[in-house]
Amino acid sequence: MIPGTPTSTPTPTSTSTSPPTSTNPAGCSGTLTKFKYFGVNESGAEFGNGKIPGVLGTDYIWPAPSSIDYFVGQGFNTFRIPFQQERITPPANGLTGAFDATYLAALKTTVNYITNKGAYAVIEPHNFMRYNGAVITSTSNFQTWWKNLANEFKSNSRVIFDIMNEPYGIDAQTVFNLNQAAVNGIRSSGATSQLITVEGTSWTGAWTWTTSGNSNVFGAIKDPNNNIAIQMHQYLDSDGSGTSGTCVSSTIGAERLAAATAWLKANNLKGFLGEMGAGSNTQCINAVKGALCAMQQSGVWIGFTWWAAGPWWGTYFQSIEPPNGAAISQILPQALKPFL
Repeated sequence: MIPGTPTSTPTPTSTSTSPPTSTNPAGCSGTLTKFKYFGVNESGAEFGNGKIPGVLGTDYIWPAPSSIDYFVGQGFNTFRIPFQQERITPPANGLTGAFDATYLAALKTTVNYITNKGAYAVIEPHNFMRYNGAVITSTSNFQTWWKNLANEFKSNSRVIFDIMNEPYGIDAQTVFNLNQAAVNGIRSSGATSQLITVEGTSWTGAWTWTTSGNSNVFGAIKDPNNNIAIQMHQYLDSDGSGTSGTCVSSTIGAERLAAATAWLKANNLKGFLGEMGAGSNTQCINAVKGALCAMQQSGVWIGFTWWAAGPWWGTYFQSIEPPNGAAISQILPQALKPFL
């Protein structure tokens, strides 16, 4: 489907057999714009952030190919891959220094496995706009870092560049300036075909987008290739942290996205919900469904990735790692798959 094209129910004509009809998810009315990018986070390579460089298999782990296979088989097409910036760029030489060949090769192996399946790989430094214990402040260094990284992936159009996971404790204008510098660096590398997503301050929360300062500055984001989205995250527990399996209400998902959705429309921008998670209970399932319904009704959200799959989650309540992560039995079939 052409991105941004609403789905509709085909009308049979008298000269043909009835074509298949598209069926809206239960309780979700109107014309829906399906997500171009729909999938899961594949967490693991960012684990053990207190252990730099850390030991593979002890402190951190790369996603399991079998997990990627599973979700592709279910019809999903997007995998967000968190990684640790200090592992790919050892602090000894600073942010503009050479990449660690082993960690970069492992990231490429994961990315290529995904994109060879015809899916999209979102690569993101899971560093909260901090490097080696300090807030990143140099737009020049950050631009160079992203130019160098994008250069490694510029020939793969199914890579998506996610500038930085969840900046916080930094004013919105500074975060914007760093994001804009990164966009400029990526495009100057020759990576011109890939989607870029930018994230705001206050953990890029959708529910605080219009009160955190983000809405005042991110409308000015510029991409010479006009292939950019605003990535937001949203959890449904009382403090929005995603640490409780209890959702505030069955409608909290749609409610917490409403102001951000209106802002995206007003600024003619596209949104990408890079993280959402919730418990496997009726109230949360309905809240997730309500969120996805509202997003697809709006026509401005192009992507969604659940938090999270990954080999090391164990009994974590938001784990969607096959075969038996907590979100596999109910969230996946009831809240996510209906919106494919």
